[in-house]
Amino acid sequence: MNDSRLAGPVRVVGSGLLGTSIGLGLRAKGVDVILDDASPGNLSLAVDYGAGRPSAPGDAPQLIVVCVPPDVTGRVVAEELAAHPGAIVTDVASVKVQPLEELRAAGADLSRYIGSHPLAGRERGGAVAGRADLFLGRPWVVAGHDGISHRGGSAIDGLILDLGGVLVELTPEEHDRAVALISHVPQLVASLLAKRLTGAAASSVRLAGQGLRDTTRIAASEPELWVQILGANAPAIVEILHAYRDDLDGVLAALENPTAPGARRAIAEVIAAGNAGVQAIPGKHGQDRRYAQLVVMVDDRPGELARLLTEIGATGVNMEDLRLEHSPGAQIGLAEISVLPEVEQHLTDELESRGWRIAGASL
Repeated sequence: MNDSRLAGPVRVVGSGLLGTSIGLGLRAKGVDVILDDASPGNLSLAVDYGAGRPSAPGDAPQLIVVCVPPDVTGRVVAEELAAHPGAIVTDVASVKVQPLEELRAAGADLSRYIGSHPLAGRERGGAVAGRADLFLGRPWVVAGHDGISHRGGSAIDGLILDLGGVLVELTPEEHDRAVALISHVPQLVASLLAKRLTGAAASSVRLAGQGLRDTTRIAASEPELWVQILGANAPAIVEILHAYRDDLDGVLAALENPTAPGARRAIAEVIAAGNAGVQAIPGKHGQDRRYAQLVVMVDDRPGELARLLTEIGATGVNMEDLRLEHSPGAQIGLAEISVLPEVEQHLTDELESRGWRIAGASL
């Protein structure tokens, strides 16, 4: 039974993480999904996972979703527009200006194309990592332009809503500036920081806590893909990196002579500006608010974390977020629980009365 906003079929070109996840999500809605991939092996794997079927003669897709690397996105979109004159075409590349400019230069039919970008992913890629719920609650940008028809826009809106995404409308230029700030520059900063760990003494790395893990997590990303992404959005990235370099130069100058007049203030202002930046990041339900954290010590035994979460629920306190850390060699884990500040003490008292140990400061 089809309970989708799309009549289908939907053709998905590229069966990596995003393509497979889109196929799985649409198949769960009863949509006929046609898969294609330059690699027969990748295609067969995605089909085996249930993300769709191979193409067949006479297929007439309503919508085509191109999920290929950024350096070939424009070319593949142009080929799909030419091969399927009745279909609306979108892509999910993480840059939006470059594909649109390439299509304009090629004289493609832009009335049937509009770029989009779901801000969702996982550390692992490929069809084996695909999930039907990958896009639930995640922003999905639609980068409109003057040439798109109303029919084209509505089909892509239906795709996003079917997959549980949160539709965000931006121009291609606004999108690329935004992802430079919230995704592309953080990738470079994380990679540069993680690079410092190469060749470091094992005794030093063993001291690493959650702070280092948080700030370097995305450094495990695929270099080949990021070379394409960064190159395609270079102007917006360079602008931010110049400002970042200026800030770093200021910190270096202060630390090279930390007793000089104004040096401590310069460092304090950088840290304070970081506090303000963190507060600007939307929290749960997009709210701009701060939460209190308490760290609970959890014995490394089966069922202990589940017991903790159950007992938090029994206190009547709503948990806003959860982070876990397990130190190597220790038989204990640390659970950082985020709650509204006004209920922090109540939750602390309740958990301590149930025998839980509160470690205090956040990780």
